Amino acid sequence: MSENNPQQQKPQLSFWQIFNMCFGFLGIQFGFALQNANVSRIFQTLGASIDDIPILWIAAPLTGLIVQPIVGYLSDNTWGRWGRRRPFFVLGAVCTTLALFVMPHSPALWVAAGMLWIMDASINIAMEPFRAFVGDNLPNKQRTLGYAMQSFFIGIGAVIASALPYILSNYFDVSNTAPAGEIADSVRYAFYFGGAVLFLAVMWTVVSTKEYSPEELAEFEKHTDKSPFQTTSQRSAAQYRSASILWASIGIIFTTTICLCEWDKQLFILSIGILSFGPLQLYCSNKLTLLKQQSESSVQFNINREKQSLVFCVIDDLFNMPKAMHQLALVQFFSWFALFAMWIYTTAAVTDYHYGSQDVLSKAYNDGADWVGLLFAVYNGFAAIAAIFIPILAKKLGLRVTHCINLFCGGLGLISFKFISDPTLLWLPMIGIGIAWASILSVPYALLANALPAKKMGIYMGIFNFFIVIPQLLAASVLGLIVRVLFNGQPIYALLTGGALMMVAGLAVLRVNIDNNE
Repeated sequence: MSENNPQQQKPQLSFWQIFNMCFGFLGIQFGFALQNANVSRIFQTLGASIDDIPILWIAAPLTGLIVQPIVGYLSDNTWGRWGRRRPFFVLGAVCTTLALFVMPHSPALWVAAGMLWIMDASINIAMEPFRAFVGDNLPNKQRTLGYAMQSFFIGIGAVIASALPYILSNYFDVSNTAPAGEIADSVRYAFYFGGAVLFLAVMWTVVSTKEYSPEELAEFEKHTDKSPFQTTSQRSAAQYRSASILWASIGIIFTTTICLCEWDKQLFILSIGILSFGPLQLYCSNKLTLLKQQSESSVQFNINREKQSLVFCVIDDLFNMPKAMHQLALVQFFSWFALFAMWIYTTAAVTDYHYGSQDVLSKAYNDGADWVGLLFAVYNGFAAIAAIFIPILAKKLGLRVTHCINLFCGGLGLISFKFISDPTLLWLPMIGIGIAWASILSVPYALLANALPAKKMGIYMGIFNFFIVIPQLLAASVLGLIVRVLFNGQPIYALLTGGALMMVAGLAVLRVNIDNNE
């Protein structure tokens, strides 16, 4: 992609160009899948109780909430020898690889929790620009294929990564048990291998792809035949000020109630998050007031508004985002709440409900944990297969109907865990979960990408991540309480809850109205 492309329309890329562009996601998902399948096991091995697991997992969504919009903003405003997105691919790959090498050597629970923060922040640094990368490089007609290709590599990478501990312990005679307080060798070696794969896959994308310059993207956008970017009306300083008072007041009341009524401490995550949103909006109000005083005209005011600090731009763009993001928010919320419930409770649910053990030192527990890793590999394998057919199905039924069907498959799969007593048959519901996972990783982004301005593709993709992160923060805050109080500490019911919410997400997507994407 030269810096002086004479074409007015963004050219279509070949299959192998798209392949190279998305290949790095193979490595990213390798690390992500190792984290999802094994971190709860590591936490329990180091002494965490089932009730502690959701709060320990808070690192994953919280780092995504903070890191992704920052990386999106920075990559939107980066251009040099290595392009806009690729410098962040390299930084994220190096940091994640180092974290994967260190994580299985955690000597204590607090160290493992800290390493999860570092690992997840690093994964997000590499992952966020990949979403914008597809939007940058592909024309509208190829974006569904591009995101489906990412889903395919996510599935392939996760299949191998999730199954690694099981493969090592069953076929290479690597021990899957260890003394109290130590991580099993099968998990350690899996993390070493995953770190190497992640780094090499991401670097392949870095060296085999090019990027369009900001000037080229602006020129392509001028000649792209699509509807104008529709956003909500811009917030004024007074609106930000009123909202800041409201959010801060709710946060103070909620936090005080938790203290006085001695509610579960995990709820502090939610209350403090609400409270902190107030000062952020007050900051935006003050910025706009000062900017109004310094601007000689409304045109100059709007120009200067886009040149403010990172914090202001993220909050302001959040409230002025394209309408498509509002429409998809509810779908993302229910989908990712369900996924988070599955990720943090499947190991506990299967080892307890199907293998009859909560003793992390027992063979039954570790056999069950290994089997969960293999089940995660199965659903990712089916996700890779489903990713091939999603673009075909979407052409016939439309993106919304396709996504609804896929989410119902996933919801029914999660619910069926309660009704399948033989653990060897648990691979069957993983078919539906895999179909839903492939769809969640591709269809919402395909629906959204055409509604985003090229110059803000990164930051809006980062903000879109809010609708993934917030449900995970909520799940981390309340799932432990729900399982303990409503379900008598039985983690299998967390999976049923997730299944029901995934089907709610399927119904919600039918209400999304984005005509220019179908």
